[in-house]
Amino acid sequence: MEQAKNGDLVKVHYTGKLVTGEQFDSSAGREPLAFTVGAGQMIKGFDTAIPGMVVGDKKTINIPPHEAYGERSEEAVIPFPKENVPADMVLQPGMQLTLSDQQGRPVPVVVLEVQESVIMLDANHMLAGKELVFDIELVSIGE
Repeated sequence: MEQAKNGDLVKVHYTGKLVTGEQFDSSAGREPLAFTVGAGQMIKGFDTAIPGMVVGDKKTINIPPHEAYGERSEEAVIPFPKENVPADMVLQPGMQLTLSDQQGRPVPVVVLEVQESVIMLDANHMLAGKELVFDIELVSIGE
């Protein structure tokens, strides 16, 4: 049987969980996820798990933070001037917002704290600093 290798277009079904067992994503009930192996479209730990698999193979992998979304960075916690927030917008810790970077690309952030003159926002990826567990099933190669 053909084994998946770098450069192959593959389709997989997956379930992503934290090591606590809390599920954060799954392709269940959806089309399988399609990507090119080794092209950098996926987090490193997921991408490197695919070569050698054959259609129908299932595996569970643990991905450390440095091969997933990286470690949390305190530099990604930013003060945002409260004066730049519309007066009618009520912000609460835990709220998710979207800012734009200098190129106009969306940057998701979470409100950490609302202070008198600034709002502390966390621009770390929500899975930064976390070890991830993926159940993967290879559905197809090269279709």
